Parts: sequence; C-alpha cells; structure tokens
Amino acid sequence: MALDGTGWYRSHTLKLPHNLRLLMLSPSSPENNSVENLWDESRKESLHNCVFDSLDALENHLEAVMQHDNRS
Repeated sequence: MALDGTGWYRSHTLKLPHNLRLLMLSPSSPENNSVENLWDESRKESLHNCVFDSLDALENHLEAVMQHDNRS
C-alpha cells in the first residue's frame, strides 16, 4: 500500500499482516500519488468556476463526472 508520507500514517504499534507492506512516498511528491492526478484533472475539467450550495451537491457533481469519465 502506497502512502503519501503524511505524519498521521506513522504508528509504532501498528501490526501489519504478513502479506502487506507500506510504501511511504515523500510528502513533496504529488506526481507519485495517483489520487493527486485525479484531483488535478477534476479541478481543470469540471470544477473550475463552480459554486455548490451544499456538500451533497458537490458529491453529486463529482459522482456524475466520474461516471461520465468511466464511460469514455
């Protein structure tokens, strides 16, 4: 599992299963974190100049955008 290097992911008491390893990315390496690319594209393509009335409205918009992208 790749983690972005944020401090709250670190625990000295965490016991990992034998088949799981943690890969800590540098905190300053957004290009290695695929979620960062998703947000970058979303901001450029579908969230620019948008104002939402509620968090639910934002979530609905993001779901619609992601469903549309998966169909393409």
